[in-house]
Amino acid sequence: MYNLATNLERNAEFRSKDTAIIFNEDKIDYATLNQQVNKVANQLVRLGLQADDKIALSCPNTPAFVIGYYAIQKIGAITVPLNVMLKGPEVAYHLADSDAVALICFEGNSTLPTGEYGFEGFSQTPSCKHFIRIESGAETPAPEGSHSFQQWLAGASVHFDAVYRRAEDSCVILYTSGTTGRAKGAELSQSNMLCNAQACQALTNQKGTDVSMAILPLFHTFGQSLIMNTSILAGSALVLVPRFVPKNVMHLMQAHKVTHLAGVPTMFIGLLAFAEKHGGDYIEDIAANLKVAISGGASMPVEVLKQFEKKLNVPVIEGYGLSESSPVAAFNHLEYQRKPGSIGQPLPGVTMKVVDNEGNEVPRGKEGELLIRGHNVMKGYYKKPEETAKTVVDGWLHTGDIVRMDDDGYVFVVDRLKEVIIRGGFNIYPRDIEETFMAHPAVHMIAVIGVPHKTYGEEAKAFILLKEGANVSSKELAAWGKERLADYKYPRLIEIVAELPMTATGKILKRLLK
Repeated sequence: MYNLATNLERNAEFRSKDTAIIFNEDKIDYATLNQQVNKVANQLVRLGLQADDKIALSCPNTPAFVIGYYAIQKIGAITVPLNVMLKGPEVAYHLADSDAVALICFEGNSTLPTGEYGFEGFSQTPSCKHFIRIESGAETPAPEGSHSFQQWLAGASVHFDAVYRRAEDSCVILYTSGTTGRAKGAELSQSNMLCNAQACQALTNQKGTDVSMAILPLFHTFGQSLIMNTSILAGSALVLVPRFVPKNVMHLMQAHKVTHLAGVPTMFIGLLAFAEKHGGDYIEDIAANLKVAISGGASMPVEVLKQFEKKLNVPVIEGYGLSESSPVAAFNHLEYQRKPGSIGQPLPGVTMKVVDNEGNEVPRGKEGELLIRGHNVMKGYYKKPEETAKTVVDGWLHTGDIVRMDDDGYVFVVDRLKEVIIRGGFNIYPRDIEETFMAHPAVHMIAVIGVPHKTYGEEAKAFILLKEGANVSSKELAAWGKERLADYKYPRLIEIVAELPMTATGKILKRLLK
């Protein structure tokens, strides 16, 4: 059986009293977690949901995310994780594009009104029939016709056998930005997700006695595979952190004797700054237990990597992955030489090659596009066969990233062909911003690029050409964008220009804006 939820069922039987989830002051053991998952699975079936249905899940790093995720898997349905910062129209797009028939959504609060935006998007999507509200204690009125996640957990139906799934059956649809159009759903199979979790467990040498920490959002492919699914597979304890605050993270690492930490470079920068300011026994306690730190999502500055390793006496391994590759494809390995600045070597069962514009493999040391083949390559983009055919050719995933491979097979990312902006580990696709702003009555044309940012790695910057006679400020435009785009996505930097550089055919030359 390939159902991802069977990993949870196995641990519920063989290590039932071992801690599965740590959240604030609460600890949930594997037997209890499995029962809670079963309760939600039974309620989903009661609504008429079944295998191969798509069910969206919008929730921060709380036990409800883990419970909802595996409940969807239990019934054989397909999980569609959504970024909790998406606004109403963005939620509607993802629900409609994925054919989601239900949305399990965190209520949120005034600071992060996930539930408000979620219900707005749900209301705009006739094909999505059920809204399940994860209460957060905000005491806001329940939307009419919605279902209560907390009431489901209070139910008595604690038994549910995971539905049989084949290796090639779809497991999740992870939304990612590509080279054209709006966000696309990378459709990943049960085999994709299970093999990636197994590879990550071997990579990090994670055991049932270990404690891992989820500071990356679990709705993100990195946090989902390398952290949550790997921890549930290993039977280790998982510390859930809904919001990254360096002081809180360090406190939790010390209190729970965390052994495995994964994050994006901006998180390591924040943790390092805190560690340097608050040294002594506090840091020594953490260093005594921490076995490995894992970095991905963007390139980590080599100096930061070295300083973090020295300060916390822990190996930092960097890797590479895409939503389209489940996501992990390559990593520096603990048992071999680690080369700072590289993404390491391919995972077992994964092959990489570097090719030129004609598709010919280039010699070692030469730059070219990275291609990936293996158990981690997605089934394709959901309902987008033409986009899939462009991206996966003869089994090879075309990453759009320019790399070079050294004589030892280590891969170094040089640049990216894609226009994706990576801000603090989150992908931003310029066209999403451009299409949104083209609806503004004063905007004639817009071009969005990524510019370097000290904290987030990259920031979105918009160059806007106004319509004749229009009068609007950059500040007003930024505020307008903030109302319509997720907080990580809207451009903070807006420059109003008199003209945009173009080719003879009218294509904007973005490289001249950098």
